[in-house]
Amino acid sequence: METYTLTTAGADLVYDVRGPLPTADGHPPLFLIGHPMDASGFAALAARFPDRTVVTYDPRGLGRSSRADGRVDYTPETLADDVHAVITKLGAGPVEMFASSGGAVTALALVARHPGDVTTLVAHEPPLITITPDGPAAVRARAGVRDAYEKRGWGAGMAAFVAMTSWEGEFTDAYFAQPAPDPAAFGMPAEDDGSRDDPLLSDRSWAVSGHRPDVDAINAAPTRVVVAVGEESRTVQTGRTSDAAAELLGQRVTVFPSHHGGFLDGEFGYPGKPDEFAARLREVLDAS
Repeated sequence: METYTLTTAGADLVYDVRGPLPTADGHPPLFLIGHPMDASGFAALAARFPDRTVVTYDPRGLGRSSRADGRVDYTPETLADDVHAVITKLGAGPVEMFASSGGAVTALALVARHPGDVTTLVAHEPPLITITPDGPAAVRARAGVRDAYEKRGWGAGMAAFVAMTSWEGEFTDAYFAQPAPDPAAFGMPAEDDGSRDDPLLSDRSWAVSGHRPDVDAINAAPTRVVVAVGEESRTVQTGRTSDAAAELLGQRVTVFPSHHGGFLDGEFGYPGKPDEFAARLREVLDAS
């Protein structure tokens, strides 16, 4: 693996390339992206594609990448332009892309803004909360996570986030009537370290989860877009947003093994099924 830094007007973007460029197998590079997950979250998945040239990167302000734009918020458009800059720097033509969570939102914006960058996009569980039928309630639930974080710190915020993302079905009065979850029940610290800069729990990434894809531009692009969902996620928020995103694009979701982090092998907590997940991803990519 070789690591590089690309300096743009607003950020220093660190990216990793596993394998040769140009590629040696006739396939385009496989670019794996997330948000707020950085490249470290894709180590297990990348390892399961030893025959491919795999590219990962840290979004601006996360992991090893710094930002010099004076901002702390994240927008899909800015993140998409960063990914475009890395693809251009690779100089190996359009890529295949697996994008998860907020990275899937970035990737949809990338296809709309830079339609020649990606041949096939697998957009895994994009958390586009405003496009579900209960969008206003989902926005209220998101605000509840931010409020818990602001008032009581990381443990309380993360407990609220877990409660929100594990809730099955639409956000009803029953959801909002629940008492605040106890961080200790989730194995999280109750003490407040004073920080309020977490991109997941603060409002810094609200433009990502509040994004509405440019459907006309995406459908006009030459990119084959596949909206994917984990089999264990079907009834929770990211499963429902995946269904809504697929419907918005005039398709049906493609089911993958496991859950929202199904490509992880346990290094970040609840393990997925990375072997099965990688096999499914390979199958979907090869079907193009």
